[in-house]
Amino acid sequence: MTASDHKRALLIAGPTASGKSALALEKAIDLNGVVINADALQVYAPIRVLSARPTPEEEARVPHRLYGHVGAEQPYSVAAWLAQARHEMQAAWDAGRLPIITGGTGLYFRALELGLAPVPEIPEELRARWRSFTGDLHAELAARDPAMAAKLLPSDRQRLSRALEVVDATGCSLLEWQRQGLDQAPLAGVAIERIFMDVPRDELYARAEARFDAMLEAGALDEARAMAHLDPMLPAMKAIGLPELVAHLRGKMTLEEASVRAKTATRNFIKRQLTWWRGQLPEWRMRAPPP
Repeated sequence: MTASDHKRALLIAGPTASGKSALALEKAIDLNGVVINADALQVYAPIRVLSARPTPEEEARVPHRLYGHVGAEQPYSVAAWLAQARHEMQAAWDAGRLPIITGGTGLYFRALELGLAPVPEIPEELRARWRSFTGDLHAELAARDPAMAAKLLPSDRQRLSRALEVVDATGCSLLEWQRQGLDQAPLAGVAIERIFMDVPRDELYARAEARFDAMLEAGALDEARAMAHLDPMLPAMKAIGLPELVAHLRGKMTLEEASVRAKTATRNFIKRQLTWWRGQLPEWRMRAPPP
């Protein structure tokens, strides 16, 4: 690939423990690629082990970007990641390399392809009004914005309230804002290959549990100890296994109990990931993990 070629990108997604990082590394070696992180927890510097970040040895084999570059107490958002990912993809293209974006955070991939709707700041009182509204949100939206209402389920109160606050605050349908975001999406006009790591659920569970045991041996408890003083509401503190290990360090449970609970949390996380991705998969090619 040269800088003059049509822009291409490879997306590798899947649930935790599905082998995404290994495949991304393999592809980057074969295709002169740059691996760009699309995992919301692997951005945080203090949790290399607990977030299952590539090892220093793996990162040294090919360029890796957006891994461990955010402090645990720093604010970070989809918008911040998207701006940085756009920059790293362009840098890869300028260098004649293939951007390989890999991770499990579905919202990151969605933002790459659909952009972020440039909705102005919504007044807090208007947001509070619709988020506390107890009536029929779908009927309210249908009266104001029938096209958007037709796309949402009556039971999806979170998205309905969002659509209502947007149309009331701006006088413009959320659909129109989303169209504007799509025009500005980083992958607009880019030739995309999409690979989803297809691993049977029982195998995923077994892989995730074995990986957590390996994390404990690799220093996960030391990472937890170094972060135990931080606000538990910080996004970095949501890393699977971290709350349980912090609880163990505070004497609230044994290490064995913390391990059992962390593995249960991992299984529940995998279920949520698979549920989210189920609606996104028609355009993705299924792929078994590397041996």
